[in-house]
Amino acid sequence: MDRQPPPTVSSLDLARYLGTWYEIARLPMRHEPADYTDITASYTREPDGAIRVDNRARNGKGELKESVGEARVVDPAEPGRLEVTFLPEGLRWIPFTKGDYWILRVDDDYRTALVGSPDFEYLWLLHREPELDAGTQEIFLKYAQSLGYRLDQLIRTPHTGRRTA
Repeated sequence: MDRQPPPTVSSLDLARYLGTWYEIARLPMRHEPADYTDITASYTREPDGAIRVDNRARNGKGELKESVGEARVVDPAEPGRLEVTFLPEGLRWIPFTKGDYWILRVDDDYRTALVGSPDFEYLWLLHREPELDAGTQEIFLKYAQSLGYRLDQLIRTPHTGRRTA
């Protein structure tokens, strides 16, 4: 069955979106094994307009892992659709090496966000603090389901209090 890609936010205040987000939940992905904890993503604006993406986590042994990448808004008319790459800077020109980072929903205060990929394979629930109340989680995750994301393999990210950000 062919599905239409999910809608993204129609407006985005990128300056308010920048900063550190804590991963509350995600769909499985090879770059973030299920035993990773304390996952954060920090976004900062670069002088050339790109967004620096600094992902940090602790692996199953408690070791700090970090990957730094770059994101860009693909089309100003679609501000919630970004592409991200974690290739070394000299290789970022290579075609087909960028991943989709689509902002599906963000609350009015820019405290909670839902991010996914248009192929419905990837999904992240993010919050500005390591804990998010169950009611807000349910609202955002039900929205993800209404778009077509399957949540039967959803991983809830533990935050142990060990700093990564």
